Amino acid sequence: MGIFDGFLFCTDLDGTLLRKDKTISDENLYAIDYFKSEGGYFTFVTGRMPFFVSKIHDRIHPNAPIGCVNGGGLYDYANQKYIWTSTMPEAVTELIQCIDDAFSDVGIQVNTFYKTYFCRENKTMQHFREVTRLPNLVCPYREVKEPIAKIVFGSESGETIGEIARTLGAHPLADQFDFIRSERTLFEILPKGIGKGTVIEKLAQYLHVDMSKTVAIGDYNNDISMFKSAGLGIAVANACPEAREAADYVTVSNEEHAIAQVIRDLENGRYV
Repeated sequence: MGIFDGFLFCTDLDGTLLRKDKTISDENLYAIDYFKSEGGYFTFVTGRMPFFVSKIHDRIHPNAPIGCVNGGGLYDYANQKYIWTSTMPEAVTELIQCIDDAFSDVGIQVNTFYKTYFCRENKTMQHFREVTRLPNLVCPYREVKEPIAKIVFGSESGETIGEIARTLGAHPLADQFDFIRSERTLFEILPKGIGKGTVIEKLAQYLHVDMSKTVAIGDYNNDISMFKSAGLGIAVANACPEAREAADYVTVSNEEHAIAQVIRDLENGRYV
């Protein structure tokens, strides 16, 4: 029997597991291996597609399926397949059209479960590709034929992001969708009731883990639903104010081996 038997640990990537230079510290890697060796399930929950986080997956070797597209999918890397997805209603094109008409300089991105399409270019989308190293797949949003997982709008202006949120919130179809600010420059449309918290619940059911023994750690608004669903929600010290307020505890920053610190604290009974 390991000391972490029956535990499920879910981490966000950017700003949490990953440092500013997008690397993972040796301290975190050692702690993750120790957690798994003591019977715990360890994985990550991200806004990205599973095919664009393969290098991270190969570094930490999660022993559970990963959560992806901000809670819209569970992906089993061992068998190279989704084990659960939530698809966007077709009416989402009306909300995209609304933003397209109102904001001529906002980047528009459509994510399916296998590809990311760039429907309108701007500085934010260019930077997004530089960071993620995604191919520049160009396609008008009305011509995307695959099931849609989420929509991403991008702007370097915080004021514009706020205006996008207000515009979408006032749309007649707003109650059929959920909205989340996933980064400083990004705002997303998700299927109703979908978030990172949803995928933790689905994963706990799949693994037969009690929700009281789930742990979630993150740094931004899109991680708040994880904090609310998990038995224990932890924000890193560099988290945004809203995430810090929503968490049960605040730990050290992503530059200070936050995952290792939380695993030590779990072992030492700090969160009892």
